[in-house]
Amino acid sequence: MNTEAAHDIERLNTDCACVTLDIAVLRQAAEEVVNDPAFFRELAKTHPYLLAAQPLFLSAAHAAQMQTIIRGIERIAGLPYYQSAVLEHAPEISRFQPGPVGVFMGYDFHLGADGPKLIEINTNAGGALINAYLLQAQRACCSETAISADMPCDLPTLVGRFMASFESEWSRQGRTSKLKSIAIVDQSPKEQYLYPEFILFQKMFEAYGIAAFISTPEALSFRDGALWHGEQRVDLVYNRLTDFNLSQPESEALRNAYRAGQVVLTPNPRAHALFANKSNLAVLTDETLLRHWGVAEELIATLNNGIPRTELVKLADPNELWGRRNKLFFKPSSGFGSKGAYRGEKLTRKVWNEILMEDYVAQAIVPPSTRTISVDGQIQSMKADLRNYTYGGEVQLIAARIYEGQTTNFRTPGGGFAPVFVGNGNQPRACMVARELERDSD
Repeated sequence: MNTEAAHDIERLNTDCACVTLDIAVLRQAAEEVVNDPAFFRELAKTHPYLLAAQPLFLSAAHAAQMQTIIRGIERIAGLPYYQSAVLEHAPEISRFQPGPVGVFMGYDFHLGADGPKLIEINTNAGGALINAYLLQAQRACCSETAISADMPCDLPTLVGRFMASFESEWSRQGRTSKLKSIAIVDQSPKEQYLYPEFILFQKMFEAYGIAAFISTPEALSFRDGALWHGEQRVDLVYNRLTDFNLSQPESEALRNAYRAGQVVLTPNPRAHALFANKSNLAVLTDETLLRHWGVAEELIATLNNGIPRTELVKLADPNELWGRRNKLFFKPSSGFGSKGAYRGEKLTRKVWNEILMEDYVAQAIVPPSTRTISVDGQIQSMKADLRNYTYGGEVQLIAARIYEGQTTNFRTPGGGFAPVFVGNGNQPRACMVARELERDSD
């Protein structure tokens, strides 16, 4: 696909203000799966800015480019040299290798002027199942631009692919019996913003004949060579904790069961150390180091074109780094959810001195792309990023987050998760479910 065609598709993010979200379809789908007519009504009250009413348009070329970057990173992550380098200063628990690679890896991109740029990687990226439902509740857009992609777009296919990743994690740890029980674990789960997704996952697992429950880590116990939730034995834990190394006291039972190999934990501390620590991006953009490891020039070029230059603050000249701070974004190496992250142009000397005392990375700023949004009949421009949900290096679903401010926050009218419509220049539509046209033809 040529550059001009790609730009034509993505220009729709500026030119098209069609509302494609069919709330009635989404409400019906959600309420049917949870068997609760009040589910969506309560969700609308508590999460008014969770779902955007408009899609993000993406060219097939840029979707393919993100997949290439992701595969390249996962190839590097498999190298003994890389693993030795990033695990050297990681917590001891990350050296334990039980087999699983981690469900729902999240590769987050900004769409720069010369293509997608990886901003960060997350090991327990939320929102995949919510976005699967969101994708089904889209009606036709006015545009004649192609909406077509190789990715699955119907709900049963997506759910089947998600479920297969959990079953793969089960077998990767050498389990040959049937997976019978899954605990979805987070700290104070009912207080988490994406708790509604926990319920959807619980129902998804139950639909496959698996006992599923939502739990805090302290509600688990390790006894008789197994992990338990009350009297229910736990086969697999879907880990949504931000206690990535299981170092908190409330994670003791889970930590002991995991280290004993008596529970399958996904994602696990090793996956976080290999992928999600932001200092790894400095390794992945170090051309000299990659060449020393014997990495092919083509792969080095892919990473350097696809990942903004990232450096460790503690290894840099602080005065020189301060001098070019306006072009940098500073993030704590082991942070999450944009906590402690700063645009260089907004730094005060006080905060700068605090950054110098901690483990931070400095990443070249790649501004997010923009999306024209209609809010209460008013047209405005908002920021957008792209999240690739992956398993084993393969993209399962691409979603967007539309927002205002420095980071994604789900607090912006008109913003939230948005479906991504991938165009390839042909007329037939695929992932966009044209319910309006279907109803009109009736």
